[in-house]
Amino acid sequence: MPSEEQVRQALRSVLDPEIGKPIEDLGMLKEIRVAGSTVEVDVLLTIAGCPLRETITREVTAATSALEGVEDVRVSLTPMSDEQRGALADQLRGGAGALETTFFTEGDTSVVAVASGKGGVGKSSVTVNLAAALAADGYRVGILDADVWGFSVPRMMGVQSSQPVGFNSMILPVESHGVKIISMGFFVSEETPVMWRGPMLHKAVQQFLGDVYWGNLDILLCDLPPGTGDVSISLASFLPGASMIVVTTPQEAARKVAERAGKMAEQTKMRALGVIENMSFFSCPHCGEKTNVFGEGGGGEAARTLGVPLLGQVPLMPALREGGDSGTPLVLSHPDSPAGTALRSAARELMRLSKTKVGKPLQLTVAGGQGDRTGHEGHAH
Repeated sequence: MPSEEQVRQALRSVLDPEIGKPIEDLGMLKEIRVAGSTVEVDVLLTIAGCPLRETITREVTAATSALEGVEDVRVSLTPMSDEQRGALADQLRGGAGALETTFFTEGDTSVVAVASGKGGVGKSSVTVNLAAALAADGYRVGILDADVWGFSVPRMMGVQSSQPVGFNSMILPVESHGVKIISMGFFVSEETPVMWRGPMLHKAVQQFLGDVYWGNLDILLCDLPPGTGDVSISLASFLPGASMIVVTTPQEAARKVAERAGKMAEQTKMRALGVIENMSFFSCPHCGEKTNVFGEGGGGEAARTLGVPLLGQVPLMPALREGGDSGTPLVLSHPDSPAGTALRSAARELMRLSKTKVGKPLQLTVAGGQGDRTGHEGHAH
């Protein structure tokens, strides 16, 4: 017959599916009772009607059943009280107030904004593929879809019908392909236009940073709207010292505006890391002949102008577009294709570059009712 302590240790392998921490550490293990070969486990749920209750039940049962002498496992689930949820929210925030908190509650997180000078260059496609590639390599990755007007990350990651779980003024991001995601697309339908101006956009970025519990990430990719407008400026003001990569096509017109987006990094104290050239060429599937549909050399020229490396040249492939529509990034469905290989290589180089700077505290600066306040919530490289 196992002891209660043995059961408790076995249940340390059970993580809350949304928060990603052991249920024991989150105060979700209410009680364990052992009677002969029967073990009863009472688990507290963060919210009533938790959509992942069956997952928790299954994993608690499996972990407990693996103990010698256990023949029957009974799991009961009850929602936390308001006080218990409040205590958990404070724990996840690291004891910081709601306005001052950010996701940098643990460890070292690199924040990389993905920018473009103009729309239509495949910035969001590049973002989701970089994220999926890094997650497949074992990194803890998040995407903040800051393209409030033209959000597309939920569809590209196959979670457009999902909705984040929230409790005690906190939002738990949706996860897909091992990547944590937050987007305006989770709160409005794809058919609904978001007609916001500066102050509302600023507040949205603040909430995506301050109200979302990201946990311990290695890297957060921020998919910015095209250009150098309000959202980009707000993100830079909240996270001075974050990094940026620029996506362009080889076309001269795209290169010029991409360089403007890259120069914004200098003016907002962000660090430019590199350029990714998308739609570099098209290879005929029959004869292999390359056609430079959008010209050539734009990505390399932009990289030289900005003084950063060219991280990759991604060829045109129908599978890249198909992956965006189906919700399975190309790096997962066709990892060894020319585009998949280029994107995976770019992702690894991006991670290497984002970690080369000596770490220093990355601050989230929040304008509150009593002036500016700065919360020190971790480190970034």
